[in-house]
Amino acid sequence: MSETVSETIAELRQVSRLFGRSAALRQVTVSLEAGRCYLLLGENGAGKSTLLRVLAGLLEPTQGSVQHRAPAPGAAPGAELGYMGHAAMLYDELSAMENLRYFAELYRGCECLAPEEALRSVGLDPAIEKSVGQYSQGMRQRVALARVLLPQPALLLLDEPFSNMDAASARQMLALLARLRDSGRAVVLTTHQRELAAPLADFVLTMVAGRLVSIVASPAPEAAGWRKSL
Repeated sequence: MSETVSETIAELRQVSRLFGRSAALRQVTVSLEAGRCYLLLGENGAGKSTLLRVLAGLLEPTQGSVQHRAPAPGAAPGAELGYMGHAAMLYDELSAMENLRYFAELYRGCECLAPEEALRSVGLDPAIEKSVGQYSQGMRQRVALARVLLPQPALLLLDEPFSNMDAASARQMLALLARLRDSGRAVVLTTHQRELAAPLADFVLTMVAGRLVSIVASPAPEAAGWRKSL
């Protein structure tokens, strides 16, 4: 990893999140830097998805604070971050291009990727006319990521992005995420497939019962041929 100082994209300070009397997050503090990938690990119920949703602004912290880098001039509200949850959030009856044209309308007047460019950035042909409902899971995940990339977010929050993917599609997604990280974005992802995602990670964050119990630097592997698979 580079020894240069990176810009802080987002920071959580002593963040807790309660659901009734149950604590999903307990005093989590972490800083996320540009050009870094953070692999968030933990058992089911450890708080990983809740942490991503708090970072995305979908949940308010019960205690503590969440700070994001100031948006660039002309950016849409919330466009500095992109969140991809378990649901693809796509219209199955529409093509990939039709989906992205629809979502691009939400960012009209802001500096965003053209739908064609967003699809090409994830390795998909904008000319494909079949509906997204006919796509493989790997292709659907890539269309969902293209949707997230439209506003050119500095922070990508990805909850189980390799879910139900075959090995080839997962490698393609890894290669894409590596390029996004190397372009200066901060990437935070959760997965139960640690061995698959480990080569991408700059830091491994481990959660137990809502607490962030460790942050460990993960040196880049010497061989990264998988990056060229897309």
